[in-house]
Amino acid sequence: MIKPILAVTMGDPAGVGAEIAVKTFSNPEIFRRAQPFIIGSVECLQLAMKQTGFHQQISKLDELSDLKETGELIQVIEPVHLDMSRFEQGKVSAECGHAAVQYFEAAVKYCLAGDIQGVVTCPINKEAVNAAGYHGDIGHQEILARMTGSALTATMLMTTGLKVAHLSTHKSLLEAVKYVKKPVLVEKLRLTSECMKRWGYKNPKIAVSALNPHGGEGGMLGREEIEEIAPAVEAAREEGLNVEGPYPADSIFYRATAGEFDAVLALYHDQGHIAIKVHNFEDSITATMGIPFVRTSVDHGTAFDIVGKNKANPNGLSRALDVAIDMLSGSLES
Repeated sequence: MIKPILAVTMGDPAGVGAEIAVKTFSNPEIFRRAQPFIIGSVECLQLAMKQTGFHQQISKLDELSDLKETGELIQVIEPVHLDMSRFEQGKVSAECGHAAVQYFEAAVKYCLAGDIQGVVTCPINKEAVNAAGYHGDIGHQEILARMTGSALTATMLMTTGLKVAHLSTHKSLLEAVKYVKKPVLVEKLRLTSECMKRWGYKNPKIAVSALNPHGGEGGMLGREEIEEIAPAVEAAREEGLNVEGPYPADSIFYRATAGEFDAVLALYHDQGHIAIKVHNFEDSITATMGIPFVRTSVDHGTAFDIVGKNKANPNGLSRALDVAIDMLSGSLES
C-alpha cells in the first residue's frame, strides 16, 4: 500500500472506545491519507453501531495480509474473543482489561515487525488491566517500554496551540518531586528535541517549567530550581539544544500558547495535563516519545459513566489519527 497503515486499538471493551471508533470510521476523510483498521471486538463495534445509529459494513480479517486499501469498510482484527454473555458496558472487569492489553500488544507486534507504520489507541482502564494480572503495566506507556525494550520513554500531550512533554507521568506527587534531577531533565530534553525534529521542527524551542511556586523565589520556596533544573537547562544548552527556563508554572503555559515556545517540559503529570485540558481538551491527544514507531492516543479515559448513551466525542480519535500521519511524514504543524 502507498498509504501508511495505522492500527486503531479499541481499548477497554466496556468503555467508549468502540463508540468513538465507529463514529470516526464513518467519516471517509480519515481514509484519504492513511489506511486505518481496528484491533478489537467485532461484536462491541456492532453494539456501538446499534446504540449510535452509525452504520458501516464490518469486515473481520483473519490475517493482516487480508487488509484492503478501502474507505468503505471497517476492517477489524480480533486477537481475542470476548464472551458477550458476561459483558457489561461501563463496568470494570478483568476480561475487558485482558482484551484491551491483547489488542494493544497485537498492534505493537505489527509495528515492531514493520507490517504497519503506527498505532493509535483508544483508552484502557488501569483498574481493569490490574485486575487482569498486568500489575507492572499501569498504562500504554509502560506496555510500550516493556515490549520495545526502550530505555527512555516520555509522554507528550498536544492540542491546538500547545505541546507539553512530561518529565514523569504515572508517579505519585511525592515520587515525581524526587524524580526532578539534572540527569533526568537533560535526557528528557534531549529526547523531546530529537522527536520534535523528526516530526518536522527544525530547531524546536523548549521551555522548562519550574517545580515550586514562583520558581522557588531564590530558594525560599524550594531549591530544586537552583540545584537541579537550572543546571539541567544550562547543560542542555551546551549540547546545542534550544532550551530556556525554568519559568514559573503559573505563566509558562500562557507564554507557550502565545507562541513564545514550541513546547513546554512539565515536571509531573498534573502540571502538564491540567494546562492542556484547560486550554483545549476536545482537541487534545497524546504521543509517546522514545519508541521506534509512531504511537498517538486520545487524551481521555474510558468514560464508563456515558458508555452506550451516544454521548462520546470522537474528535480526539480523529485528531490522533491526523497527528500520527503528520508525524510519519515529518510535517507536524508548529
